Amino acid sequence: MTMQNNPAELLSALLKKRILILDGAMGTMIQRYRLDENDFRGKHFADHHRDIKGNNDILSLTCPDVIEEIHRAYLDAGADIIETNTFGATTIAQSDYGLADAARKINVEAARIARRCADALSTPDKPRFVAGSLGPTNRTASISPDVSDPAARNITFDELVAAYREAIEGLAEGGADMLLIETVFDTLNAKAALFAAEAFFDDVGRRLPVMVSGTITDASGRTLSGQTPEAFWNSVRPYAPFAVGLNCALGAELMRPYIEALAQIADTFVLCYPNAGLPNPMSDTGYDETPETTARLVREFAKQGWVNILGGCCGTTPEHIKAITETVKNIKPRARKEANP
Repeated sequence: MTMQNNPAELLSALLKKRILILDGAMGTMIQRYRLDENDFRGKHFADHHRDIKGNNDILSLTCPDVIEEIHRAYLDAGADIIETNTFGATTIAQSDYGLADAARKINVEAARIARRCADALSTPDKPRFVAGSLGPTNRTASISPDVSDPAARNITFDELVAAYREAIEGLAEGGADMLLIETVFDTLNAKAALFAAEAFFDDVGRRLPVMVSGTITDASGRTLSGQTPEAFWNSVRPYAPFAVGLNCALGAELMRPYIEALAQIADTFVLCYPNAGLPNPMSDTGYDETPETTARLVREFAKQGWVNILGGCCGTTPEHIKAITETVKNIKPRARKEANP
């Protein structure tokens, strides 16, 4: 397994030349395979005491060929960066399936699968990168799970740090080039992931680029924990992320004012990967936007000079990524702002 020798340096050089393309939805693609409980269990978990269908992260162990096919489809569509299948691969999220002990192995193997695919399709003119996905977990450090007890919490900061640290160690062992702390609805959770990453880098004496992507949950223009894009940026800025951005919850049309606001203030690279519009159960992908529609909308972000990295979240497919790749290939990337002293 190989990693880019200096991913931050190489990525920075590329991002000065062109917009890089992130992949699309993993879950949307997994649904196309119509896997059943036995597929999710595989040989590893045939006798597991609890149903695990829907635990997409475990497929890196039980159906690695499916995950590899999805990665290759996105790379063939033009993706420069593919995300590991580890959105829920923390001990915290996996405990819902009774699989907390498998979390580290999931991260290692998911990164190895993505690494093989990226290496196989990399060329000198188009190197491919692996982003280790770190999802928000299914617990929140800032918000009470009990409406009658505002002070209640179902997770601590230290517990989040420990879970993220284990996942980060696995992703690095498997060969991830960078980390992507994504779909952030609670900034305190994201800070736990950032803290864990910094501690890991200090311990191993080597840094990986870290990207952070928040989620504006509705028309209020705020994250679930109440932050505007500007407040979110100011909260994560002290960690000097390689890139900051927005993903999920909204389609590109509704995300427009928020990615514009972030692009105007962030002194780092900006990424954006919206959903394919709004949920639509009648659609093959479960969302209402065609590849052409999504590509047309994000092209406007590129033309306005707001983005450095573009991709897709829920409902997007290799067809969406191919359309995005084609429509922004001749548009200059956003000029990175200099950090204020």
